[in-house]
Amino acid sequence: MDLQGQWTALLPAARAALLDVVDSGRFILGPQVAAFEQEAAAALGVAHAVGVANGTEALVLALRAVGVVPGDEVICPAFTFYATAEAIAAVGATPVFADIRVGDYCLDPAAVEAAVTSRTRAVVPVHLFGHPADISALRAVCDRHGLALVEDAAQAFGAAGVALRGDVSTYSFFPTKNLATFGDGGLIVTSREDVAETSRTLRFHGSRDKQTFTQVGYNSRLDELHAAVLRVFLPAVAGWNTARTAAAERYRALGLGEVVGLPPDGGVYHLYVVRTSSRAAVADACRAAGVATGVYYATPLHRQPVFARLPPRDLPVTDAAADQCLALPMFPTISEAQQVAVVAAVTGVLAPA
Repeated sequence: MDLQGQWTALLPAARAALLDVVDSGRFILGPQVAAFEQEAAAALGVAHAVGVANGTEALVLALRAVGVVPGDEVICPAFTFYATAEAIAAVGATPVFADIRVGDYCLDPAAVEAAVTSRTRAVVPVHLFGHPADISALRAVCDRHGLALVEDAAQAFGAAGVALRGDVSTYSFFPTKNLATFGDGGLIVTSREDVAETSRTLRFHGSRDKQTFTQVGYNSRLDELHAAVLRVFLPAVAGWNTARTAAAERYRALGLGEVVGLPPDGGVYHLYVVRTSSRAAVADACRAAGVATGVYYATPLHRQPVFARLPPRDLPVTDAAADQCLALPMFPTISEAQQVAVVAAVTGVLAPA
């Protein structure tokens, strides 16, 4: 990734916004947070947005806001970042891992249906690498069983159809995300008034007035400095996502799909993840050519030591993805020449499939 290239043109405005906050003397839950919440809700097409400290705590608060309690089960994928299941465990619930689909690395609705038990309270699909999960099918499963649908959209800000069908959705503004700040930040979005109100209460120690405490909550607030930066970057994210899509189309046009499996069309390409049974060889060839690559989730969550106490799960699509996936360079300002170099490095070590 090239974060600086993405931000360069906006850095003067971001610096000015930061200085405005310093000069104002308002640092916690002030006008910048309130304005960003309104602007983000409008951009995403939801009624409410609640700024919190980071994407992980956004998930924790969202799960509590929809009624997940200790002893419940929550279905989620195992091919995702640890925070998805960590948040479930943090509220005292048990993560139940279901398999993903071959095409988009997102939860398989049929696998979710098969995993439902009398203890299931919610389903947490992840819009992985910026590709939307099949929310219509997952919503149908949840409705049949009376379950809450909590969308983990940390990697999918601006993706079409995200945050519109779930009970609540969560975002991360970690510096590598499509919409990011200069540090940690998170957002809970929902069109349910009760979920929004509970989230606001939980983020501030279980209180709405600093005097009366109705729940054991958290100190989890998006601060004014980060909100100010996010307000500068928010209008640019649609253009950045369009540039990512154009870069993905260019990879295809350059013939990358002749030697590796390409990611699905659509989404916002937070990461550009290809599949190959020769991952180590491709990564080595790229490194030799000066091209950076990354392996994400090589040890999926159902194989992590922390979850060894859970009943074993047979997740063949997840295991195959963990063995074969490789992230190639993807950022809004990537040039055609850079992409040509990436494709040359990959095709140089692989014969056409």
